[in-house]
Amino acid sequence: MHAPYLKVGDTIAIVATARHVDQNIILPAVKIFESWGLKVVLSDSIYERKDALAGSDQIRSMAFQKLLDDESIKAIIGARGGYGTVRMIDLLDFSHFSKNPKWLCGFSDITVLHSHIQNNFAIQTLHSCMPVTMGLDAKSDDSLKEALFGSFINYSFPIHTLNRNADCEGTVIGGNLSVLCSILGSKSDMDWGNKILFIEDVGEYYYHIDRMMQALKRSGKLKNLKALLVGGMTKMNENDAPFAFNKTCEEIISDTLSEYNYPLFFNFPSGHQNENLAIKLGCEAQVIVQGNTIIFKQ
Repeated sequence: MHAPYLKVGDTIAIVATARHVDQNIILPAVKIFESWGLKVVLSDSIYERKDALAGSDQIRSMAFQKLLDDESIKAIIGARGGYGTVRMIDLLDFSHFSKNPKWLCGFSDITVLHSHIQNNFAIQTLHSCMPVTMGLDAKSDDSLKEALFGSFINYSFPIHTLNRNADCEGTVIGGNLSVLCSILGSKSDMDWGNKILFIEDVGEYYYHIDRMMQALKRSGKLKNLKALLVGGMTKMNENDAPFAFNKTCEEIISDTLSEYNYPLFFNFPSGHQNENLAIKLGCEAQVIVQGNTIIFKQ
């Protein structure tokens, strides 16, 4: 199930669910959205601040709830990630949203919302760029526009030497690896069986990547995937006493999956990087191997 696609003249909203934001993040994005022919409203208290968060959990959840229940809002765009969405997720009532869905867009900490909505309501969401990163890559901005307006998604990316290349088809789930691990076993955690899992991350230590992959493996999450798509694993760090001994994140992930036979693809053009192309989560996709290129279609 997915929300209606947007059309010129529709209204969207920007909301801060995690780290605080200011006008230099929000206003340039508003101009981009308006150039698409959309009307933009800002959530109540979007510029609030409490410690590192965009206001208290109650303030952020109330602002988000208002947008969920407002039928004039056709899409909700997370302003930025950081941390904090998990603190407000259980304060939200999705009963109206589940009957009158709208597109929920963003990445990073927004993964909490993606996973919660798909697990509980089977409604598609958009893993995409958001105001904090908009303007960095025109192709990524355009991919969000095209996805919101209902265009067919068709991306290509190069084969990686550690790929296990094979065509596959299935429902795409996932998002930020750290966030997915943080909600394991909760009511925001999805059934990963027979799904194409997408993961990305930023700023982690190599041993953190290994620890998270081991947690997913031991919990059975990786056993029955249709395929794994690995996006940007950027700005990684090594300890003074190296854990990985010059291994890359890709090698750590590949080693963890060595006993499984499903397709594995690296270099997917999405994540904490300038190229962050929109993906419909909860939606069927095809991954096709063509020579030295991988094609992703939705």
